[in-house]
Amino acid sequence: MNSSCIAGILVLAITGMTHMTASAETSSPIAIAIHGGAGTIRKEDLTAEKEAEIRLTLDTALRAGYGILQKGGSSVDAVTRAVTLLEDSPDFNAGKGAVFNAEGKNEMDASIMEGKGLEAGAVASVRNIRNPILLARKVMTDSVHVMLMGAGAEQFARDQGIAFEEDDYFYTERRWQQLQKAKNASDQVLLSETPANWYSTVGAVALDREGNLAAATSTGGMTNKRWGRVGDSPIVGAGTYADNRSCAVSATGHGEYFIRATVARDICARVQYAGASLEQAADQMIQGQLTEMGGTGGIIAVDPKGNTALTFNTAGMYRASIDASGKITLAIYGDE
Repeated sequence: MNSSCIAGILVLAITGMTHMTASAETSSPIAIAIHGGAGTIRKEDLTAEKEAEIRLTLDTALRAGYGILQKGGSSVDAVTRAVTLLEDSPDFNAGKGAVFNAEGKNEMDASIMEGKGLEAGAVASVRNIRNPILLARKVMTDSVHVMLMGAGAEQFARDQGIAFEEDDYFYTERRWQQLQKAKNASDQVLLSETPANWYSTVGAVALDREGNLAAATSTGGMTNKRWGRVGDSPIVGAGTYADNRSCAVSATGHGEYFIRATVARDICARVQYAGASLEQAADQMIQGQLTEMGGTGGIIAVDPKGNTALTFNTAGMYRASIDASGKITLAIYGDE
């Protein structure tokens, strides 16, 4: 399919969604936001066809999650569905598109949290799991734990009937060449690919008609990372957080900084205790503290009123949202 056809489908999809949201019930707000990573995303680094493909994938994931909310489904179901679709795309660093570690393997992390009871589930350093977010959800709902990792998490996945895939399912030539380039540069760990430095973690946040918030995040981590390295994505409070009293947040960026600053929880705390608006809290953290620390990346967030925030301190972030008013955002670059 050529780029003009994909772009045409995208326009029709968004137009249809606009009509759909306009006729939605307004008594109880619903909202959703998704991301596919933040970083130095420049127009010259994407072909028109690849850009159209990525926009279509973002649109599909957004509409899938929002459709669940429209039908009265839960925010947990909505973020799970959206993230699963992003994990199934080779264009993002999660699931099928996960980067390779220093041993040439794919090690993935994911977490999910619901804001009503502060229940959460996470997995770290798992291999061959088709959709790590589904495993993280099983940890939340079918275990007494919050996080499982490595071989133990993989055995739990087998016990729960979670789908596995062979190594070749996760192989993409682009990711393999990124690893070779990193190794040739004195074993440099790449947070992202060069020249387009982007952190293609994926995530979603949502508000359902019952007033419940949820957040989910999934990633393949860093190219050429050391065996066993874990970033912020599976860390509750760093890469993922949800609390009905404040907001739901999913992060993307240089994980070590997000862990140190407990970015997701800090944004929610600013809303809950300091009385900041969602946008103010996100800006204070991402444009303020995180930037001052030297960290780069971004977040998506939603509050109990259905306000959304898509904030980043990089040149761009793959992002899309529908807020409580039905306003649709779908963008890649910082100037959109």
